[in-house]
Amino acid sequence: MLDLLNQGWAALGDVLNAHGPAVNAAKSYAPGDFSIHFFLQLALIIAACRVVGWIGQRFFHQPQVVGEMVAGVLLGPSLFGLLAPGLQEAIFPKETRNVLYVGAQLGVGLYMFLVGLTLRLDHFRSKARSAAGVSAAGIAAPFALAFLITPWLLEVPGLFTPGISTGNATLFMGACIALTAFPMLARIINERGLANSSLGTLSLTAGAFDDAASWCVLAVVLAAFGAGPGVAVIAIGGAALYITFMVTAGHRLLRPLGRAVEARGEMSMQVLAITLMLFCLSAFLMDAIGIHAIFGGFLLGACMPRGQFVAEMKRKVEPVAVVLLLPMFFTYSGLNTRLDMVNSVPLLLIALGILAVSILAKFGACYAAARLAGEDNRTALGIGALMNSRGLMELIIINIGLQKGIIGPTLFSMLVLMAIVTTVMATPVFEAVYGRRARETGELDRVDDRELATAV
Repeated sequence: MLDLLNQGWAALGDVLNAHGPAVNAAKSYAPGDFSIHFFLQLALIIAACRVVGWIGQRFFHQPQVVGEMVAGVLLGPSLFGLLAPGLQEAIFPKETRNVLYVGAQLGVGLYMFLVGLTLRLDHFRSKARSAAGVSAAGIAAPFALAFLITPWLLEVPGLFTPGISTGNATLFMGACIALTAFPMLARIINERGLANSSLGTLSLTAGAFDDAASWCVLAVVLAAFGAGPGVAVIAIGGAALYITFMVTAGHRLLRPLGRAVEARGEMSMQVLAITLMLFCLSAFLMDAIGIHAIFGGFLLGACMPRGQFVAEMKRKVEPVAVVLLLPMFFTYSGLNTRLDMVNSVPLLLIALGILAVSILAKFGACYAAARLAGEDNRTALGIGALMNSRGLMELIIINIGLQKGIIGPTLFSMLVLMAIVTTVMATPVFEAVYGRRARETGELDRVDDRELATAV
């Protein structure tokens, strides 16, 4: 009996090991190994995101999405890997992260498609001038300040890769500071009851433009690092062509889908299948040209029919996208984040300096642009608070910079800290300068954090 128990325990302990043929004297992962890891990872990710999200809402009044971002970092080497490195590596081995990456892209892409569905185009048209001004300021100011601080950062060993030109380093820093956390911003806007407000639409539209511009700049930097000028030409030219097509003809070609839903009174499986196929193609196109799949999802959603089509799509897709798929996006980035790299006073001061410059460039510039566009003081402050959030889009772009040899691990960690701080501060600052007063006066619906904990 004891031998049987010992054999059972040994077999259980072998579950997370590789079972494929040996490659370079080490066992490779068989298809079944990827499946076993994926389901265990997904269960742990969902549990961590819901628990940390609830703690954030209950005790710190943060939206669920911020808790999910923090949970993703905690599951990586910054905490889980620090406390139990063997167990963390067994559950999240490097060989399985490509599978998690694909699930992460599906989750965030679907969520941004749903955000595009709820975009109020009437608000966008009425606020087009303000959105353009906020977006331009949110791009120009970060690049101007990056121009000032990058030569100083280049003198600190280990921040940038040796030999990088001042121009490329400046472009990369400008893109990092100019980023707005588009998926995070969308989630905060939805959770704070801003989805149907002109402020929410203005912020989301300006954030989309800022992120698209940052990705185009990144394409230029990558081209300078050996990918060739064709990368930048395809990224910028392809995005312009696709956006033009969708805005001028795409929404007309999609109208029959809306009419089919209205005629039937519900969304058929055929219409759902066609819509999801179109989503995958749109995400593929934007990913293939070097921008990002989430912009393909968002653009398609913005051009989709409105009315009952939107209600049916949200009812069928949103719960799975938000609860099951989207948390993978946060965890994948968290697995590549190490917060123990900023380990000296001089480096901490540099990190604080980058944080201060980032807040000044984004919050200050977007606030000033909104005021110049005619927005009142409270609205302009609210826009600045929302636009200052960096979130996981920042982690994505700096991961690319690290992988391509543009920045070193130390600067990577500093930018991670900047992303976390600016994201965590977004909701409390917004509520202090705009949200609380707007709900008292009835401009916005009241938000009950306890309801949000079960609703998202």
